Amino acid sequence: MKNSRRSFLASAAAAGVATQFPAWAEPNPDGTPRLMLGPMVGAVTQTSVPIWMQLSGDYFDAVVEYTTDPVAGPWKRTPPRRARAEDNYTLVIRIEGLQPDTVYHYRVLSSGKQDKYLRDRLPPQVRTAPAAPARFRVAFGSCARVQNDPEQPIWRAVAQYRPDLFFWLGDNIYGDSITPATLVSEYQRQRFVPSFQPVGRNVPQLAIWDDHDYGLDNYDRTNPIRREALAIFRQFWANPSAGLPDTPGVFFDYSYGGVDFIFLDDRYHRAPDADPDTPDKEFLGKGQFEWLKARLLASRAPFKLLSCGSGWSRFKGPGGDSWSAYQHERTRLFDFIRDEKISGVVLLSGDTHFPYVACAPWSERGGYDFYDLVSSALAQALAESADGIEARIAAMVPDRMIRPPLLGINNAGILDFDLTGGTPMLSFNVIDARGKQLYDPVTLRADELVNGVSSWRGKLGRG
Repeated sequence: MKNSRRSFLASAAAAGVATQFPAWAEPNPDGTPRLMLGPMVGAVTQTSVPIWMQLSGDYFDAVVEYTTDPVAGPWKRTPPRRARAEDNYTLVIRIEGLQPDTVYHYRVLSSGKQDKYLRDRLPPQVRTAPAAPARFRVAFGSCARVQNDPEQPIWRAVAQYRPDLFFWLGDNIYGDSITPATLVSEYQRQRFVPSFQPVGRNVPQLAIWDDHDYGLDNYDRTNPIRREALAIFRQFWANPSAGLPDTPGVFFDYSYGGVDFIFLDDRYHRAPDADPDTPDKEFLGKGQFEWLKARLLASRAPFKLLSCGSGWSRFKGPGGDSWSAYQHERTRLFDFIRDEKISGVVLLSGDTHFPYVACAPWSERGGYDFYDLVSSALAQALAESADGIEARIAAMVPDRMIRPPLLGINNAGILDFDLTGGTPMLSFNVIDARGKQLYDPVTLRADELVNGVSSWRGKLGRG
């Protein structure tokens, strides 16, 4: 059809026939300016909101309009930005100069017009971060395998709970490849899941990775495309930062509502799981480990949440793809927290295809108890058999299982924080795809997470 049209125009021009088309019918030589994916909200602050998107090319300017009143306006505009081919046409446009704890409505303009395929939808909305310690909710999860579950109903349950933030803790896609283009394709497939899109447009998204979005299963620092995988990761997320100038990685820190969140890179510098677990075996790598210590020392927040793609407990046993294969480094970190009297550390992780709550009882070593709150899987083939799990739980000692693994259930973690009272508190549970809470909640008080306090026995419970 296109070649026929060109032939007709050429013939008409040669014959001197006028070929003027009305303005609405004139072809765009580059195509229709539009969003291919997004918009998706990134890591908000008290005064800014980053909006991630993927565009159809580099031949037009994109702008974000925003307002606190979508009916009366006025609508303000960000400066125009243009995507680049080397970034896979992804782009983050940051809305600046906002007020804390305020709902803003926004929409994306392509070449000065509302995006063609979003113009009939209500503008998404997002709330900026609070300016003071607050009550707020975080949802989190891991293992979203679009190949296994292209519908992913868990996102509708997450939307019901109206979280203020969502954390992706790895295996956010299943690239399972050392071909960079395949990782890009899998990110695109996941962003196109219809049930996720309302959550992505309205809830700030922050992310780290694990093995399947880093390369192949259980991959480590030997990954031959780790630099390419990192570049692609940065293209598809709107995190506040990624690594340090001299220490590559996806790690960063983030504060919200009076809580400090520290997100770790569990792959880029990691020695192979099967290496002997000696004092020299690295999990975070020296640069990231020193950065983590500095962030913990600097924090004055009553809670410091350490998020990692790999589980913190001994549940997977020696040589397992988790911190259990790096006990020297885990002990060095936990002892550092104890010796420096750093209070309020809580652990988050995913990876296992079922949720659970474990605890490293450092109160028995002069510190306090470190709780590992686990959510997995958002959308993935699930473990259905309990074979071997009881033996693994028994072998965890001195670590303890606080809430047992729940098999055969896609789930998301829910964290409720309250920093408005005399004693800061957080509560953890997991929900299924219907929004049902699956555990007796695990509640932690800031005054329990200080040296000399043993709390784990009082937290024991059943699912």
